[in-house]
Amino acid sequence: MPRIRPFAVAVPSIVLAAGLAGTLVPLSGCTSVRSLGGPISGRSAAFEPTFYPGFSGYARTVTTSAMVTVPAPDPIAASPDEAQRFFNQGIQLLYGFNHDEAIRSFRGAAEADDRCAMAWWGIAYANGLHINNPVMSEQASKDAYDAAREATARMGYASPVEQALIRAVSQRYAWPVPEDRRSLDEAYAAAMGEAYRQFPNDPDVGTLYAEALMNLQPWDNWTHDGQPKHRTLEILAVLEGVIAIAPDHPGANHLYIHAIEASPWPERGTAAADRLVDLVPGSGHLVHMPSHIYIRTGRYAEAADTNARAIAADEAYFAVAPPPGFYSLYFMHNVHFLAYAAMMEGRYETAIAAARKIEGGIPQDWLRENVEFADGFMPTALHVMIRFGKWEEILGEPEAPSWRLFSRAERHYARAVALANTQRMEEARREIALMDAVAAEMGDGWSIGNNPAQDALRIARLMAEGETLFFEGRREEAFANLREAVALEEQLVYDEPPGWMQPVRHALGALLLADGRAAEAEAVYRADLGRHPNNGWSLLGLSQSLSAQGRESEAAGLEAELARAWARADVRPRASCYCGESAMR
Repeated sequence: MPRIRPFAVAVPSIVLAAGLAGTLVPLSGCTSVRSLGGPISGRSAAFEPTFYPGFSGYARTVTTSAMVTVPAPDPIAASPDEAQRFFNQGIQLLYGFNHDEAIRSFRGAAEADDRCAMAWWGIAYANGLHINNPVMSEQASKDAYDAAREATARMGYASPVEQALIRAVSQRYAWPVPEDRRSLDEAYAAAMGEAYRQFPNDPDVGTLYAEALMNLQPWDNWTHDGQPKHRTLEILAVLEGVIAIAPDHPGANHLYIHAIEASPWPERGTAAADRLVDLVPGSGHLVHMPSHIYIRTGRYAEAADTNARAIAADEAYFAVAPPPGFYSLYFMHNVHFLAYAAMMEGRYETAIAAARKIEGGIPQDWLRENVEFADGFMPTALHVMIRFGKWEEILGEPEAPSWRLFSRAERHYARAVALANTQRMEEARREIALMDAVAAEMGDGWSIGNNPAQDALRIARLMAEGETLFFEGRREEAFANLREAVALEEQLVYDEPPGWMQPVRHALGALLLADGRAAEAEAVYRADLGRHPNNGWSLLGLSQSLSAQGRESEAAGLEAELARAWARADVRPRASCYCGESAMR
């Protein structure tokens, strides 16, 4: 998510400097857990820790006062059972990327038992960066550094494996913060590698080591032609080893999906996805995660249903939790994902309802503050309406505020497509010119998920120009534009949902068929099915292109696949793109 990564919040790119000293300090000099707690990226850490339903599926026993046998100079009141419960909830929240709530749970553990070193480890770890937000605020940096020191101070009460984890997290932070924290991240990964060598059969150690490696290469695991990058193969090997030992480990299954999803073999993540569906029902993000594999393997109905369940889980959590801060972006991601999966299923009502939920779910003041990446979600309804040929509805959409430049540009794109499809060519060309003007005003700092927004707008322009040219009768020029759009789409940085929500080949194939070029259309649809398996739009186009070539038996052989693909559809399109229906008129 950040670089251009999904949901990178607009916080200062500040982080830490030299490693922490490994000296033990007496407990009498330790910081009160209540003195730590400035917000990071909107974190509401000051709220009281509490227990939530749906987090009873995973546990890691940590050392508490109940296990401490060495005499303590000052006996302390402790609730070790409560500390253990809070820790168990905290580590599941951590593995579900709800870092703010994980911090509160780990604080609950620390308040319940001051000798629980791993509670402080958890606070330190959860304040750190991750693949979806590889920057840290100054407050988070200080909180992480202080918490790591508190964990170090309690190492005398910790088990050997806990000591290894604490030594490693102490390498992750420094104060004051340096301008570039890469050396700290590398030192932490090296320390976790050493911990993994010492404790290869500890599932949490392996999972945390894999995450340390992933944080060095966030969302950069595979080349466009499917070759592993950096340390991706090592990450996969470590996680596969963890899953062999602990098949139901929520963190290992979560990270394995992320590590394998962009590969040429996303089906290797199917077992992890299927396991994760019901593993931690209270974590909306973990409930959602299987859909990353389901989308890649053509299981669109399951992807939609998984995200609907994730949305329900998060809404139940939000009803009783403090303001969610960064985690609210994961909720929007689930809604965005539902819209995309429903589009692929041919379910207009579900897709447009999800898109409207996005529009109403982001507070305007927060959206304005983080507009360069958050605005990427906002025009989803326009993509849904283009997908389903809702030309008049598009033309009735109001203009976004002046500061939402990406939404404004996307609206001009959608209007250009709608006008071209309704034979209003001069108006379509005016909208293309307006889109160009807004894109120039926007500059290069905006993103949509993992991709620069300008890359999406380049595809949008080629799509709008291509359809306009087609309906102007300049068909060779139209196809040249659409083929260029296909090439740009294939160069987008991997993301789910994709950075471009309606595959360009659906339009290209439909217009090739309308132009009587069935063999070319067939090749287009087969290529699209290679990228988006089992999607009904390309199955329809493939069937039509085969029939147009007189290959009726082959077309008939697709009927069962088409029936499955459209099993829940609320539309029955006559072409793979509604531009194809326009061309039939």
